Amino acid sequence: MKRAAIAFTGPSNSGKTTLIVKIAQKLIPEQRVAIVKHDPKDKAQFDTEGKDSYKFTQTGAHTIVVSPTRTTYFAPESKSIDGIIRMVEDFDYLLVEGLKTLPLPRIAIFRGKIDESYFPCSEAIAIDESVDISAYDIPERISVLNLNDTDEILAWIRSHAKKV
Repeated sequence: MKRAAIAFTGPSNSGKTTLIVKIAQKLIPEQRVAIVKHDPKDKAQFDTEGKDSYKFTQTGAHTIVVSPTRTTYFAPESKSIDGIIRMVEDFDYLLVEGLKTLPLPRIAIFRGKIDESYFPCSEAIAIDESVDISAYDIPERISVLNLNDTDEILAWIRSHAKKV
């Protein structure tokens, strides 16, 4: 088991989720993949009011729902990335969306324009043809990847992901 992690960042609607899904789909046939998504505004909803699992989570207890095809875990507190890694444990690649403060190699995704404020926390940027790269002074340490070339991005991930 490799146990490597990589993070993705970028403005809203830049394509982070779409890219992560594409990467996961390419990895999953041969690798175990775990995905962590940051919900900075605490607005994601995971259960339906009135259902048993909703009633259980409303107690404040850690709630695990087990079905024939999946296990869902609800915790009444935020977990650190180390806590999540210990909890998930069995993975080859951990793909993290958001959480800019984590010390992980990070790909920033942009469409239309690049937000240079992401440069300090990024080791690579993934852009498409809608970005005029000549309009920006990209630091040499940042790799420039084709957002539409999943194989190129996957190769970068395989060589840069952090062992965890």
